[in-house]
Amino acid sequence: MSWDFIVPVCIGDLVKTGGINQYVVQDVVSPKQIPQSINRFKAELRSKGPMCILQNFDTGYSLLQHSKSVELGVKEDALELLIQVVAGLATSLPALLLSTSTTAAERKENLNAVKMSVYLLCKLTEMLESDSYRQSIITAPGKGGKKGKTGEGMHQWDSEREAVLQALVQLFQLDIRSLWNLSLVEEEFISCVTCCCYKLLENPTISHVKSKPTRDGIIHLLGVMIKKYNHLLGASVKVIQLLQHFEQLSSVFAQAVSVWSTEYGVRAVIGEVIREIGLKSSEELAREGSGVKAFAAFLSELGSLVPELLIPYISILITHLEGESHTMRMAVCEVLGELLVRVLCGDGLDEAGKADRDRFFDTLQEHLHDTNSHVRARVIQVFARIVNSKALPLCRYSEVMKLTVGRLMDKSINVVKSAIQLLAAFIAHNPYSCKLSSEDLKKPLEKETAKLREMKEKRDGKAPVAVIKASELWAAMEPELLVTVKAELEPRGESEGGEEGEEEEREGEQEQEEEDDRATGIKIAQYLRDNKYRNAVRLCVKAHSCFPESDIFSRLSTLSSETLMDTLAFIFKGSDEDSADVSQNLPPTPQKEEKEGDESELKKQEMLVQYLTDTEAFALQVEKAIAVINTMLYWKTTSVVQEAVQFCVTVCEFSVANSIIGVRKMLPLVWSTDAAIKDAVVQAYRRLYLNPQGDTVRMKAQTLVDNLSELMVDASLGTIQCLEEIVQEFFGSGSSLQSTVIQVLWERFTGKRETSSLHRRAAVLLLGMAARSEREVVLSNLDTLCSVALGEKVTEDFLLARDTVITICSITDHVRQSKGAPFRLPQEHQLFTGLSQAIAEGVVMEDPYWQSFMEQAVRLIYFLAESPDQLCSRLLQRCARLLLDQITEGSGEINKNSNQDGSQDSEQGEQVSCVCLAQLLGLCGAVAFWQVSHLERSVSAELRRRRGETEEREEKEKGPTSKSKQSANESAMEEELGLMGASAEDTEAELIRKICETELLAEDNLLCAFLPLLVKVCSSPGRYSHPQLTTAACLALSQYMMISPSACEENLRLMFTVLERSSLPVVRANAIIALGDLTVRFPNILEPWTQNLYARLGDEEPSVRQTAVTVLTQLVLKDVLKVKGQISEVALLLIDPEPHIASLALNFFNELSTKDNAIYNLLPDIISRLSDPERGMSSEDFNTIMKQLFSYITKERQTESLVEKLCQRFRTAKTERQWCDLAVSLSLLSMCERGFKRLQECWECYSDKLTEPGVYQPLLNIMAKLRRGAKAQFKAQVDEFEKRLTAVHTKGLENVESPEMEEENQKAEKTALRTPLPTRGRAKSKRGQTKASVSSQEDDSFVTPQKSRKSKKAQITFSSDEEEDEEDAVMAESETPKVTTPIARTSRRARLRN
Repeated sequence: MSWDFIVPVCIGDLVKTGGINQYVVQDVVSPKQIPQSINRFKAELRSKGPMCILQNFDTGYSLLQHSKSVELGVKEDALELLIQVVAGLATSLPALLLSTSTTAAERKENLNAVKMSVYLLCKLTEMLESDSYRQSIITAPGKGGKKGKTGEGMHQWDSEREAVLQALVQLFQLDIRSLWNLSLVEEEFISCVTCCCYKLLENPTISHVKSKPTRDGIIHLLGVMIKKYNHLLGASVKVIQLLQHFEQLSSVFAQAVSVWSTEYGVRAVIGEVIREIGLKSSEELAREGSGVKAFAAFLSELGSLVPELLIPYISILITHLEGESHTMRMAVCEVLGELLVRVLCGDGLDEAGKADRDRFFDTLQEHLHDTNSHVRARVIQVFARIVNSKALPLCRYSEVMKLTVGRLMDKSINVVKSAIQLLAAFIAHNPYSCKLSSEDLKKPLEKETAKLREMKEKRDGKAPVAVIKASELWAAMEPELLVTVKAELEPRGESEGGEEGEEEEREGEQEQEEEDDRATGIKIAQYLRDNKYRNAVRLCVKAHSCFPESDIFSRLSTLSSETLMDTLAFIFKGSDEDSADVSQNLPPTPQKEEKEGDESELKKQEMLVQYLTDTEAFALQVEKAIAVINTMLYWKTTSVVQEAVQFCVTVCEFSVANSIIGVRKMLPLVWSTDAAIKDAVVQAYRRLYLNPQGDTVRMKAQTLVDNLSELMVDASLGTIQCLEEIVQEFFGSGSSLQSTVIQVLWERFTGKRETSSLHRRAAVLLLGMAARSEREVVLSNLDTLCSVALGEKVTEDFLLARDTVITICSITDHVRQSKGAPFRLPQEHQLFTGLSQAIAEGVVMEDPYWQSFMEQAVRLIYFLAESPDQLCSRLLQRCARLLLDQITEGSGEINKNSNQDGSQDSEQGEQVSCVCLAQLLGLCGAVAFWQVSHLERSVSAELRRRRGETEEREEKEKGPTSKSKQSANESAMEEELGLMGASAEDTEAELIRKICETELLAEDNLLCAFLPLLVKVCSSPGRYSHPQLTTAACLALSQYMMISPSACEENLRLMFTVLERSSLPVVRANAIIALGDLTVRFPNILEPWTQNLYARLGDEEPSVRQTAVTVLTQLVLKDVLKVKGQISEVALLLIDPEPHIASLALNFFNELSTKDNAIYNLLPDIISRLSDPERGMSSEDFNTIMKQLFSYITKERQTESLVEKLCQRFRTAKTERQWCDLAVSLSLLSMCERGFKRLQECWECYSDKLTEPGVYQPLLNIMAKLRRGAKAQFKAQVDEFEKRLTAVHTKGLENVESPEMEEENQKAEKTALRTPLPTRGRAKSKRGQTKASVSSQEDDSFVTPQKSRKSKKAQITFSSDEEEDEEDAVMAESETPKVTTPIARTSRRARLRN
């Protein structure tokens, strides 16, 4: 073969005449002839094999040239042929490459065949890929058969694409480089293959799961090209380029780079790619479209795949932490996290690894305070992964924990959520004991610290004690020892020899027990210290024969007194002349051993103290975190609340101290209107309490009951009501544990199993919750409840009796909201007998829990008994008789005593029965209240039910004909009779009202007998000063006042007197609650007294203020009270010293802001009242309140109107302090361009006050806010107005002329020669008209009309901008507190009289 195939740069180059022996396409086939040529190509392939490509290349080239004119089927046939050619070459080439007899012609022929086939295959693949992508954009799926075929062809192309890649990989895995001269493969051929790969990677679906085979094929083909064909640099550059333009390739290239560096061993590719990314400047990455997201995702993915290979290049990446791109900072932090979790972890790190680990941790901790919230959130997530992987060193726990707790206050919601998750991970994987609180740890820590201090003092105290050195001891014992040595070395007699033999035998036995010369030396030294010189000398002589090669006994080769003494001296005190190795072999002295033991104990104690210190620090951080996260349970952001709930569950599961606080605090969220929050709380309680662990059903049921009982112990009524919602859902879910749980509860309640009284009460309450789902749970065991809790021992435990009554209430129609026939029990039932007996016996006792039991018992009687009024009437008579008997007995005893001692006062008898009298009055009030409730709810409902049944019966009797007539004459009947149902209901309601008004407090009614006593006790606090009696009387009187309007009016003044003058906070608080209920029931009667209710917001007792703001919040938000100027008293509570009261006030304004324009309408009046000099409020407090209130003003129109209203108030303000407050209020508005114009128009209102710094500075602040982000034209106006403000402030208004005046003066000078005076007059009138027109452009409802400049001095007023007939009614001056506004208003009561 005489020609060479050169891979062209452009496809058209193949038809041009090239260099010497260069292949040129001779025959370009027309589109119509291409199918025939393809068939001929196919036949030759079958007959000649893959080398037929040399003769048929022109056919493939023609297909490429006319690709737009050729059908898809022809292209697919050609592609299949080319795949077969490449696969055939991959099969035939190995033998040729291994052969040593291959000629140059054969080598050239095969090389040309490889080039031609690969070139055609790659180009045709690129072409089909482009067509496929184009069709996927143009073709809409599922329309028509033709487009369906296109979709089918595209699907077929996906499988053919895999075959192409497989054939190319199979070919290039062979070492075909030997086909080229000097094995130098031209760059064009490599680029032809790699460009095809990169073209395939540009497909948007390449990262999808269905494209995995194609993706893997491309990665492996490029890996072969990088490893064998020197494509490393080209691949690195191409990776960066494609990442910049195709963000979806980040995960693909991360996988590719990890495969190339691990499976193909080309680790340098990671360095090249990371260096390319490192060269990107922060300014370039900060630009949009720079591919920064793809780079960041690529680094994150690569870090998770091969983190260990990134360590050499981490210094390049860390530079991006100082860049502007927060996306890159997040990616680098993720890479550092992967390194710390998977590489730089464990105890086996060398010093360099530990240094890197500490450096990376420091870097991550620094970026917990990054300026970008996304980075902060990502770093916290990285730390969560580190903690969950247990890769955080113990020494960093406290520091990272502290930083995380600080992030709970972050402004970003994502950061807060991530911080909560990290704290939960800390608790779940902590190495300390979280079960102990910091208080529990304080005592052990102090104890162990004191012990450590003593040990250190003891060690330091031993140091100065005179220690006798071994040399000094030796010098002392040497004379005596020398005598012993000489005596031992002298010849002995027979008797001595016998003794010596025995001793030698004993010594020999001892020596056999010793293992080496060192142990023998220790024994000799011990003999010397014990003054057993003879034993030491004999053992030393014997040791030389046993250890002849020992360095210790080597001197005894010649036995003499001198050598023996030297050996003993060496053993005892060591030799300065011998080597260090010998000295190390010497036996340790007891002093050394003791010292080492002390040091070991000291180290252990230090470690214990350090552990306790770390544990306490960790516990403190956990407690702080729990306290903060518990407050997040009531945030408005749903996702944060969900995370907080999950955190509370986590800390409770790990038994963290005080974790139950959060669990109880989140319980009211079961009433949340947000379904996600409610579901989160329900799931949390189900996980904590309703999914018990146990081997048997019985054990699971007991565990579940224990869990719920612990939760209900000491729980408030509100907590129990919330818990009821969750427990009711459990009993309604059909759980297999239900029957066993109910059985366990009955066993606990009846006392079959020994349990505490608290758990018995919890059991009976849980039974009541179960009864809401299944009434028979309680109804079938009613006798058991009565006998156990309401039997003979009822007076011993009124709390159990009370909770039992609450449980029985759960089966009543009122609780179950039943609409059928009423369910009631006869008066003779055991239940009512027990209740009456318990109430009667308790009324003359002084049990503190009787009152709550009595209230629930009376409630149950009215809910469940037939004719409850008769039953309660008899009960009242019985209790009153018992109390009278007791007073009579007490008076009799006192009379006897007074006969003996005449100085005894009879008032003591009354004092003795004060508690009992209070209990009787409480019973009267409860009966009165529930009697009214019984009439308006039960009796009224029964009348409606009976009327409905009567109407149904009449309709059935009339039959269908009457129905048709009725429908025909319906309109006529409505005109004649009106609405029958409505009139009937009115008649029933009127009947109930008449009974309440005339019968309940009639003279022959028992309730009326107690009313004078109630009034007397309440109106004589000096005489009846007993706190419980006063409290009960006032509460009972308020319940009596609920009966009828006349009873309310008669005693209303007395109730307000009690509210204002009672010295008992509980009485004042109860009075507020009662008056709130009366306001709902009789709003017209209570309306003139509204101001007295608001006055209690300033009560000196926090509990009274809290009650007042709670009651008023309910009344205002439910539109019972009109929102008026007294709201300024609620605003004062925003700065209340009690945080809970301040939060209630804040909640009030949050809810009020949801009502249209409510706060906007009130703001001017609130400002006037709070800035009143008589109030004496500090400017700091005023600013704090106003800052909160102005945060609710968000509408531009409201802001504009408020600017005008506040400016107008400058005219009526008297003092400098009021001017300053108004100016500050203006500065708190979110001023807009329209507001600024209105501020300019009202210049005359405040210009004369600008000399005051307190007015000038807030206005300057407004200008600074307006200047931010303003357009150039508007900014110029702001600057000009600011100059005007400054000029007036520094020079005074009289020395500065306004721009309008200057302009008018210029006009006047020009026209002075003709008509000077009329011109001036017209200028003035024109200026007035201009202002009027500007004002009139706005909506009247938001703009206060401007006052004419010709009018007289403005009237001073601080009233609100509401109409006069919406103002508060004010009582006579002698009856009401002092009015805070300077203008007295017309009394509504006076107007009503007129």
